[in-house]
Amino acid sequence: MFLKKLILSNFKNYDEAELAFSGNINCFVGENGAGKTNILDAVYYLSFCKSYFSSTDIQNIKHGRDFFAVHGFYQNQEGNEDKVSVVQKRGQKKSVRFNGKEYDRLADHIGKIPLVMVSPYDRDLINEGSEVRRKYIDGVISQFDKFYLNDLLEYNRALQQRNRLLKDFAENRYFDETSLSVWDDIMITRGKRLFEKRKQFLEEFNPLFTQYYQLLSNGKEEVGIEYDTQLENNDFEALLKNVRDKDLALRYSSAGVHKDDLRFLMSGYAVKRFGSQGQQKSFVIAVKLAQFDFTKSKMGFKPILLFDDIFDKLDGSRVSQIVDLVGNDNFGQVFITDTQEERIASIFKKNNLEHAIFRVINGTVKENGLQP
Repeated sequence: MFLKKLILSNFKNYDEAELAFSGNINCFVGENGAGKTNILDAVYYLSFCKSYFSSTDIQNIKHGRDFFAVHGFYQNQEGNEDKVSVVQKRGQKKSVRFNGKEYDRLADHIGKIPLVMVSPYDRDLINEGSEVRRKYIDGVISQFDKFYLNDLLEYNRALQQRNRLLKDFAENRYFDETSLSVWDDIMITRGKRLFEKRKQFLEEFNPLFTQYYQLLSNGKEEVGIEYDTQLENNDFEALLKNVRDKDLALRYSSAGVHKDDLRFLMSGYAVKRFGSQGQQKSFVIAVKLAQFDFTKSKMGFKPILLFDDIFDKLDGSRVSQIVDLVGNDNFGQVFITDTQEERIASIFKKNNLEHAIFRVINGTVKENGLQP
């Protein structure tokens, strides 16, 4: 599967744009703020129905306009064309359509067009709290497992209702065990399945991640990802009963898979505390490349791969390793942004990879054509 054409209207800093892409490597060069990353974010929208960078869709409407529209035309693995459209009008619900049919639930679109984004913001996986890492692992699994996504949505709904009930108990000075057990039962059933699938995912994912990190670092450091969960040595039902008094006092649920975390380790120590900037950047890139391989194995075809400004702060050897990797047959369509056209040109000339270059200037894009 690959994206053949992208049409933008009033999206971020673009008035109108229509771009035709190579099925291999597409490079966007230009100064910071020109709009390179916005193109990648539009491609991301077509897979996940949301922005990679902002949580509010309205913020992506160009200033002074009433809507934005993003349309993507794909060649699927059967050789047919699929069209995906995302339209957001001010004051209205976001519309996502696949081949002209609008979704009732946006979750039904997740996984149709698998995609992996690599961005400087991925450092948040290391530096931010556990919620960021949970969302990451949930996002990866949900692309290929609809049952997991449904369990996750139902678990979160039950968690929200349970927390509301705990707060209501405290504010109104009463307790109703029957009402609480309704949400406990849903959390237990769904939570156990989420736990098992997260555990299985990491068992399969870790070898891929380790392999990619060793390639990027030339085998210099030992790395790993560990699953930190309360359910590893506890029965979920017993756990909820044991923390009930605590939850009543706190007015929220203190135990469950919504407290899960990932430990990112290098030579047995936390990457956040002991990894250099270059090591941390290589760590998250290896995570994302492993995600690509893992998703490809589950879906049976290659996801689209987006690299946003990843070459800064990486030494030449690591950059060459990355380019060598994305240029081989294991990877499909790739989108890359960079501020330095000379760097892009020299990298791909050295590696002799076919690619298309687009110059981005203040919300306009000029295609240089396919480069040998």
